[in-house]
Amino acid sequence: MKKIKILIMLMLFMSASLFAQSREFGNLEVSYTALPSTFIQANIAKTYGLQRSKHIGLVNITVRDKSKKLKAQKATITGTGKNLIGQSIPLKFKEITEGDAIYYIAPYQFTDREMVNFDIQIKTENKNNRLVFKHKFYVE
Repeated sequence: MKKIKILIMLMLFMSASLFAQSREFGNLEVSYTALPSTFIQANIAKTYGLQRSKHIGLVNITVRDKSKKLKAQKATITGTGKNLIGQSIPLKFKEITEGDAIYYIAPYQFTDREMVNFDIQIKTENKNNRLVFKHKFYVE
C-alpha cells in the first residue's frame, strides 16, 4: 500500500511538472509551479495534510543539483504571494520527501482570475537565491 501511495504521489507531481518552469542558479536547478489544489486526489491530499478547495492553490518548488546528476537538494524555502492590490501573504512551505525526490509545497488562497506575484527565497547549504514569478489562478 505504501509503494502505491508513493507511486501515485510521484505521478501527481510528475504530471504537475509538465506545467512547471525552471530556473538555474549556478549548479542548482529550481523547478516551480502553481496549480489548483483540486488537481491533487483527495486521498493523496489527506495523506500529506494538504487542503483541497477550489479557492486554494499550491506552490510546488523542487531544488536539484546539476553537479550531482540532478540529485534533489534539501533547502529552506520561504516566501510570499502578493496580489495586484498589494495584499501580501506569507507562504508556509511543507517538505515532502518521496524516495529520492523532495518537494516543497505551500498553500495559497486565491480568488477567481487572481494574478499573484510570488517572491521565494531558496536557501541551501551555502547559497541564498531568490525566485520571482507570476501566476494567474482560476476557480474551477
